[in-house]
Amino acid sequence: MTEFERVLVNSFNAYIEEKGIRAISYRLKQHRFTSQFLDVLVDSLDPDLYLGIECKSISVDKGANALYFSQHFTVDKKGIHQIERISDYLNRSGRRGFLAVELRLGTGREREAYMVPWEDLEKLYRTKNLKLTVEEIRSFPEIKRDGKDYMINPREWGRKNRWEKDSLNEAAENLGESND
Repeated sequence: MTEFERVLVNSFNAYIEEKGIRAISYRLKQHRFTSQFLDVLVDSLDPDLYLGIECKSISVDKGANALYFSQHFTVDKKGIHQIERISDYLNRSGRRGFLAVELRLGTGREREAYMVPWEDLEKLYRTKNLKLTVEEIRSFPEIKRDGKDYMINPREWGRKNRWEKDSLNEAAENLGESND
């Protein structure tokens, strides 16, 4: 488990405890020859907290100017890209998905982290825009820091995922209405 993942899990659990919410954040143990679906999972009956989060970290101080889909994500033995595998898992599980990106800015400087809604990442991947620049990453909601921990506020990170939007559209169609 990376330091970023550990701090994110601990920050989620502190938020959950502070708010008195019935939920838990955890990281599944990764085994050498099996792939894990996501880095951080949050289980809750609250749909704002039923989450799947993939974590990536890039070193801006060492010259990284983008998160590349070919370099920072994996392709499995069957040739299936990590974004496709995670998208399938999120769609099947009904979890809200996010890519948490940590920008390491160098010695003596605070790290920054941002929450990219998975549907936005998937859209970029499907349109063959195969990178997310540091500038683009910074356009997404920041996970603000509180000392060494992160301040968790899932409602700031975008309310609806594709499943929720599709469900609302189906419900509206069943009533003979449009949800546009």
